[in-house]
Amino acid sequence: MSARTKLVVGLGNPGREYAGTRHNIGFAVVEKFAGDRGASFKRKWRLAAEVAEVVFEDATLVLAKPQTYMNRSGLTVAALLGWMKIEPSEMLVVVDDADLPLGQLRLRPAGGSGGHNGLRSIIEALGGNEAFARLRVGIGRTGRAGSDLTDHVLGRFSAAERGAAQIAVREAAEAIACCVKEGLTKAMNQYNRKVPPKAEAEGESV
Repeated sequence: MSARTKLVVGLGNPGREYAGTRHNIGFAVVEKFAGDRGASFKRKWRLAAEVAEVVFEDATLVLAKPQTYMNRSGLTVAALLGWMKIEPSEMLVVVDDADLPLGQLRLRPAGGSGGHNGLRSIIEALGGNEAFARLRVGIGRTGRAGSDLTDHVLGRFSAAERGAAQIAVREAAEAIACCVKEGLTKAMNQYNRKVPPKAEAEGESV
């Protein structure tokens, strides 16, 4: 995207029962980015979001976690854009993607929902506007459709998966930094790789 990134939204579901699930990896990424810079999230009730502000590259970057459920993420995103008085082209959305192998990253400047409920909600709330960047983080899939996929995305990473998931979260946070600092094209060239990471668990939660 040509516009400077000013808002990064990590998608997920609120509540303890969803903490650490595959569907919440967007939350994990923005938490990692904020935590590495000493920032913490605070609830903004009128926006239905938890928000952290980070001074990065001589500008204030807003990180947000919608506290609506995934399929209503657009309500919060529209409110955030209005609150900040910015365009969708100045936003990056971080989402899980079951169609990508675990740990693979995919940055895109725009596009459809790809069947993701959170992206679909955002596009609908923006009146069909798809011109915002998104960072997809691969969570893999079970190879089955329907309710089995729902169970998969709402499940937690296994011990065997945890290491790759931790690396993916860390590298996704780095991709955000690259996007803000050097632009989306540079970040795409660096992080849109074909081979996902492989690693042992590192002792960090996802």
